Amino acid sequence: MSQREGAGRGTAPQGSDRALSRPARKAPTTLIPMEILGTTLRICVDDLEATVAFYESLTGSRALRFERAGVSVAAVGCFLLMSGPESELEVLRKVSATIAVKDVDEAGAALTHAGARIIAGPVPTPVGRNLIAAHPDGSVFEYVDRRAAN
Repeated sequence: MSQREGAGRGTAPQGSDRALSRPARKAPTTLIPMEILGTTLRICVDDLEATVAFYESLTGSRALRFERAGVSVAAVGCFLLMSGPESELEVLRKVSATIAVKDVDEAGAALTHAGARIIAGPVPTPVGRNLIAAHPDGSVFEYVDRRAAN
């Protein structure tokens, strides 16, 4: 095949700097699937009471409330509303979403195997356990289960 035939097919001509610029990422040879049970959208707010009232009305669900590290939290349907000191919210804003899984330990193994980096956890929460992981693309997610810490 000539260089011209190879053009447009994702191949770089021999001697091209593009062909050497980035090593190919090797895909895992064995898949470890992770069962995702649901996702929760994380929203940092100034006025938790007004926001809770809106989301309760929107979803028809009552808020489950708790405090963690000085942050007031209200879970309403698939929304996790958080309010507190800006220094704490700054950290929480870096987490894109909360993902419910059957078992955080199994999720951690699957994440690590796929190339993610565990940043924190697993640690106990008011309703189970969680861990925070950074995906290879830089996105950060919280993974939670409803299992008691051992």
